[in-house]
Amino acid sequence: MGKPLKTAVLVSGGGTNLQVLIDEEHTMNSSGEQCPYEIALVVSSASNAYALERAKKANIPNFVASPSLLLGEKAKNATRDEKRFAVSNKVFELCKEYKIEVIVLAGFLTVLGGSIIDKYAEKIINLHPALLPKFGGVGMFGRYVHEAVLASGEKESGITVHLVDAGCDTGKILLQKRVPVLPNDTPETLYERIAPYEHQAIVEGLKLLAKKLS
Repeated sequence: MGKPLKTAVLVSGGGTNLQVLIDEEHTMNSSGEQCPYEIALVVSSASNAYALERAKKANIPNFVASPSLLLGEKAKNATRDEKRFAVSNKVFELCKEYKIEVIVLAGFLTVLGGSIIDKYAEKIINLHPALLPKFGGVGMFGRYVHEAVLASGEKESGITVHLVDAGCDTGKILLQKRVPVLPNDTPETLYERIAPYEHQAIVEGLKLLAKKLS
């Protein structure tokens, strides 16, 4: 095996999936088995994301790339595309600076666009809390996804790890994990059933990508 792939993890919230990736890297390397990835950069779209604290504790370079920070006063009247391209371009700039080879979207709430998509074609993965191609697209994240699944009467849900392209949740699927939807489920209980599989899938997905690129 060659050198571990320099990886950027993009976050917006608590960072539990980031923590799972950090822990797996540490566990593998501590056991003498080289981890196929090295988390070399963490970027958050929110300045108050606890994921930043997780990165600091692990001594991983971390940055905030929020529309308000990048656009200043202009952020108040900026369009969705102006905000997302400002964030995307900043992430791209940081990835170039840190010589990043692959990118993981771990609960990142900005849809990437522009040069970063071309430069990192088939080298970006995203974790989505539903069985794509169902329940994907703009506005479908977190609780909104689980509410839509329950409202539709679906008998199962789960998570998808997919490659990121210029669309939103439209890239090639790498893996899926399925869970049953129970009669009395709420968005919260459905999420609780799905969450452990998210943690498994984000690790498996990144290892799959690393193997594909090695």
